[in-house]
Amino acid sequence: MTMAITRRAALTGIAALPFVPMLARAANVGGITRFDSALDAVIDVNTPIEVLGTGYRWAEGPVWVKKGGYLLFSDVPANIAYRWKQGGAIAPFLTPSGLAGPIPAGIREAGSNGMTVDAQGRLIIADSGTRAVVAVDLASKRRTILAERYEGKRFNSCNDVVAGKSGALYFTDPPYGLTEGDTSPLKELAFNGVFLRTADGRIRVIDETLKRPNGIALCPKKTTLYVAMSDEARPQILAYPLGADGLPRTAPTVFHDFSAPLARKLPGLPDGLKVDKAGRLFASGPGGIYLLSPEGKALGLIATGKAIANCAFGEDGKTLFLTSSDMLARVRLKSPGW
Repeated sequence: MTMAITRRAALTGIAALPFVPMLARAANVGGITRFDSALDAVIDVNTPIEVLGTGYRWAEGPVWVKKGGYLLFSDVPANIAYRWKQGGAIAPFLTPSGLAGPIPAGIREAGSNGMTVDAQGRLIIADSGTRAVVAVDLASKRRTILAERYEGKRFNSCNDVVAGKSGALYFTDPPYGLTEGDTSPLKELAFNGVFLRTADGRIRVIDETLKRPNGIALCPKKTTLYVAMSDEARPQILAYPLGADGLPRTAPTVFHDFSAPLARKLPGLPDGLKVDKAGRLFASGPGGIYLLSPEGKALGLIATGKAIANCAFGEDGKTLFLTSSDMLARVRLKSPGW
């Protein structure tokens, strides 16, 4: 029987396995399911899902670097960010990708998690181990901490990040990176938040009521913020309408609910999010990556047979890269994501 795989369970189960990342050899996995005919404009259900590399502890945070034409992605517990480029081997790009030096016993995920590239061309990292949002110069690899505290208290373990208008950044801060989670003695904040870092460096709270905020994304006009909750009691994506100041104008609405596939014990939980230029969401959920219409309707499912933590558009914009448990994969789209 297929069992539901949570992020915590997956990491716990493979923590003791030998770490041997390797290139794939033209392997294809999984498949694509159509729920609605509107899927046909985005992807062909017969398109193969190609495995590019395997052997990672927990692959996450893929981001395409247009200037250079390569993909970066995180192996969070291994504390390494890898680089993939067509025709070359997958190789470490940042080691460590997160917390440097000896890893305290209270830190469970020391590496980089979600990543994006900002308008300045910097790599922006939700650094789980350092418990901060960090900017990295891609040429020199010099790191600058952009956000590490709210009202004097350290963040829990920054998980995912997206660039907003005029230099703003939105990020989530669940306790996944702490060994004991919410009960960790390292936890300083009383909540697991969604935050805004304004262009001038101020930290504002978007929401402090969510148990497990995780993936985060913006609509093409950056007027709606989406937050995925890796919460078995509330497996939803929320939509926040934003005002001119970048803060929510009203309470969020439920954009999509994953209770039904979760009840079927499909692998994974709501996690990473990406939005294409037409406003469709590519959302990790139980079973894989769901393609959701701008209204939140499920159009189809891209599945590898394992939990998919996150995804990213790359190459010419018509490739969707997938970080799925211990593997990196890709699938071709009909319409470009950007």
